[in-house]
Amino acid sequence: MKRTPPALGPPPGPTPEPTAAELERAIQASDLQLVYQPKVMLASNALAGVEALVRWRHKSRGTISPADFIPLAEQNGLIEPLTKWVLSRAASDWVVWNRDGLALDIAVNISAKNLDQLDFPDRMADICRTYGMPCDFLTVELTESATQGAIELLDTLTRCRLKGMKISLDDFGTGYSSLIQLQRLPFSDLKIDKSFVIDAPKSRDARVIVRAIVDLAHNLGLQATAEGIETEETRQMLVDFGCDTAQGFLFARPMPADRLADWVNSR
Repeated sequence: MKRTPPALGPPPGPTPEPTAAELERAIQASDLQLVYQPKVMLASNALAGVEALVRWRHKSRGTISPADFIPLAEQNGLIEPLTKWVLSRAASDWVVWNRDGLALDIAVNISAKNLDQLDFPDRMADICRTYGMPCDFLTVELTESATQGAIELLDTLTRCRLKGMKISLDDFGTGYSSLIQLQRLPFSDLKIDKSFVIDAPKSRDARVIVRAIVDLAHNLGLQATAEGIETEETRQMLVDFGCDTAQGFLFARPMPADRLADWVNSR
């Protein structure tokens, strides 16, 4: 006797995109996580600081990348509470490290939306003061695409610098008006986009670009930082170019705050 196969339901559809309401609840419930990627001095291999990277630990979707939820926050008025959460957690972790004798610079990625308000530097300074972290240990990282309205950002970024914060231009080399931004805005560091760094060992053009950015940074009195270091060959090339600091999987992957001290002690 032929058996009738069980009826099958419709195939599962794609997982729905996270919503603004879910993100708001995640911020309020601290269903977020900060991980830190170390930044090292290329000449000495000493630890120079860390970059704070936020992750969303979603109950059904797993870990969601900031590339997928930062635009959601920007479009729905959530970037301010999200940034406040990130900075508060970073300052709290800094206090623990400092108590254990590990005082590190922390770089925090900031949206251009945060800088629309002139009092944003004051609010950042208030958070640092609340936790006992001097503003001198905070670096504000802006992507190159976020600095297109340079005139509008000038006052806010200048206020950040006056409070002792450093300002880093991230993903340098990928925008169309980089030199204008360097001339107008008070940066302290250029971060070379990792696409150039990864290609540099095998691409003459990429090597020329990387070396030119390092020289440009130094000639402007800025520090040069390379992202995406994955091989010893790349590290040595950047040492030869005189690049100041670097981060990448060759040194360490991003890690939770409570693992950083162990990583430092194991080097």
